[in-house]
Amino acid sequence: MSRTQLGLRLSIPAVILAILGVVFYAYMTAGATLPEVTTAAVTRGDITQGVAASGTLEAVTTVQVGTQVSGTVKELATDFNDIVVKGQVLARLDPSLLQAQVAQAEASLVKAAADADRLKVGLEDARIKLARAATLSDRSLISAVALEAAKLEVATAQAQLKSGEAQVKQAQASVNQSRVNLDHTVITAPIDGVVIARNVDAGQTVAASMSAPTLFVLAADLTRMRVNARLDESDIGHVKEGMAVTFRVDAYPDVTFEGRVAQVRLQGELVSNVVTFMTVIDVANRELKLKPGMTANVTVQVASSADALRVPNAALRIRPTSEQLAALGAGATPDSNGGPPNAGAVWRQVGETLERVPVRTGITDGSFTEITGGALEADDRVATAIAAAKATTTANPLIGTGTRGGPGIR
Repeated sequence: MSRTQLGLRLSIPAVILAILGVVFYAYMTAGATLPEVTTAAVTRGDITQGVAASGTLEAVTTVQVGTQVSGTVKELATDFNDIVVKGQVLARLDPSLLQAQVAQAEASLVKAAADADRLKVGLEDARIKLARAATLSDRSLISAVALEAAKLEVATAQAQLKSGEAQVKQAQASVNQSRVNLDHTVITAPIDGVVIARNVDAGQTVAASMSAPTLFVLAADLTRMRVNARLDESDIGHVKEGMAVTFRVDAYPDVTFEGRVAQVRLQGELVSNVVTFMTVIDVANRELKLKPGMTANVTVQVASSADALRVPNAALRIRPTSEQLAALGAGATPDSNGGPPNAGAVWRQVGETLERVPVRTGITDGSFTEITGGALEADDRVATAIAAAKATTTANPLIGTGTRGGPGIR
């Protein structure tokens, strides 16, 4: 046998063994799945940390206009959205009943005055009789008893006159009150403003009993408004007067309005088992887009950082398992939640694997977190999600149709 034939016989089995090894490896690894890693870049940018709450818009100065007398609405002189000035007539009540009360009070005053005049005449007569009795007594022409009776009559007449004069004053006060009530049938604007609510119609009867019914609501100036927002007690410690505020309303979902914290009220209120504190926010409304009663979704800007090194919040929540790290060829142990305050870790991409990088965090805006310490740099890529890769179908002529997968970092 020649050397060529011998080499050929020896090489054929070797080739067959190599092919079988490849087929066996492909068979054993068919259908395996390895972690798929999603990454994001470390960037620089502005971060603003905010406290979220909801509130209601209202005018800075709102006056409820009521009536101090009962009656039927005879005339409405204003309507919704009318601009009024102080003293302008808003409505009139039917004055007929109160006019009759004025006439009755005036008649009582005339009667009381006449009674007082009669008592004055009686007093003068008693005094004349007393003087005559005194003269007669000096001449011993009448008894002492008669003189005392004359003095008593004068005193009685004086007391009756004082009572009559008091009745005159009482009747005059009744007249004045009736006239004031009559004047109150004309409802006027107490301030310059705009009518934002009208609660009555012509012909409606209003009754002023223990509290005056509200007929109109006037807003002094709708170019300046405020938001009354309720902040949770867990957030109120970060909020101070003068802080910037942004908010949106459902009517203009693409518009962000701005304001400032004007007041944080000290008294907390229990709402749904949560203690909240009323926070008043001043808002400019020059374009009159905002309306009283709108719901505002408020964000109070409690902290900000310009040109901060930042990572997506998802990067700080990654907790890879030992199996995932082993599959990716990472030598580190799984991350944990322990550590000092504001400490954390991210997993940075290094080639085809990951490495754990401890970091110190700052403020967050809900999407990004500021990195204040650690070995991260801008443009590094950090893992934001780790999941099993989707297996893909392969048609291998050696092993037939199967599945395969592999690690992917993107």
